[in-house]
Amino acid sequence: MAFFPAWKAWRRFKKLPPEWRNLVIYSESGQDWHQFSGLIETLNGALDRKTTYVTSDPGDPGLDRRHANYIALCIPEGLFLTIFFQVNASDLFVLTMMDLQNLQLKRSLKPVHYVYLFHSMGSTHMVDNADSFDHYDTLFCAGPHQVEEIRRREKLAGLSGKELFEYGHPRLEEVIAEGKAHPVSKASGDMPTVLIAPTWGETSIFNTCGEALITVLLQAGYRVIMRPHYQSVRQSPEVISRLRRSFEGHERFEYVGRQGETDSILRSDLLICDWSAMALEYGMGLEKPVLFIDVPARIRNPKWRELGIEPIEINIREQLGEVIGPDRLDEAALAIERLLADPGRFRDNMRRLRETTVFRLGHSVPDGARELARLADRQRGIGSGLNDA
Repeated sequence: MAFFPAWKAWRRFKKLPPEWRNLVIYSESGQDWHQFSGLIETLNGALDRKTTYVTSDPGDPGLDRRHANYIALCIPEGLFLTIFFQVNASDLFVLTMMDLQNLQLKRSLKPVHYVYLFHSMGSTHMVDNADSFDHYDTLFCAGPHQVEEIRRREKLAGLSGKELFEYGHPRLEEVIAEGKAHPVSKASGDMPTVLIAPTWGETSIFNTCGEALITVLLQAGYRVIMRPHYQSVRQSPEVISRLRRSFEGHERFEYVGRQGETDSILRSDLLICDWSAMALEYGMGLEKPVLFIDVPARIRNPKWRELGIEPIEINIREQLGEVIGPDRLDEAALAIERLLADPGRFRDNMRRLRETTVFRLGHSVPDGARELARLADRQRGIGSGLNDA
């Protein structure tokens, strides 16, 4: 039944005047709306720029937005999305989807300029495929580490140099603001609240040592919030369900399954994580410590060491907190005590760390929107056919 709506949306995009195809944003999922919403607000408002938003998620919040400078279309995964990518006639095409050209969705046959927005502060060469970012023209980088990694990749692989814009990470700015607006207040003697929010995959915390870890924490008297990654719920539903059933009757255990929910993050005193880039946002944004469980990393690029650069997910861990192995879970309570012992010092350390790790703190969105507008002006008519009219 999705065939005809997808066909109609594709046909509608094809018939859009060139000025509506000058700056096009594509989103795989409504989960990414927060990556685009601020940019779109600035483009449509302060910069008075027309923007077409294409999503593959019928539940994307972007479909509900209304503005004179904004059009939203839904082309779900399938035949017409593949066709849309292949014959896409845009000048500037902005997305957070990795592996353009490597999988089913290819670069257009038209001379489209592709802009990739990094959706996390993580490194580019271990968790992702070696060539995940090779086929974009411009990359909006979160911090200096990504610039260094991309340039090294280009040199080793003999690739042409991309345009790298020092963008920053708007989500980190949002987390900083949320933390300031919702300070945690606890009664004297209240035990800390520990949030367990790891990455997903067979080697993640919940898949390998989740039950043992939660048991240790509850026995130590902590309040525990279990917050699985949405991919864990999709790919390992039996693991998540089993853990939830095992502890849901405990008065100090809480399960959070709502995606995009931030209350549990704000209420917590400490994060337990493995390799999720969320740890960077939590530590540097909320200025709260992270306890890392050293399960095997999820590695998509087995040759990542060839770049000669240690990924930020590895080298920043001990600045954000402590690391213990899954065979040392009995040490978790003592580690938590140490990490929470001097919150003032930890806050100062995080403020210094984020100033050197992330670009444009406090103004990434307005600067990023202006850069997109600049690129769209430069590319005007090249892919959309405006100059041929």
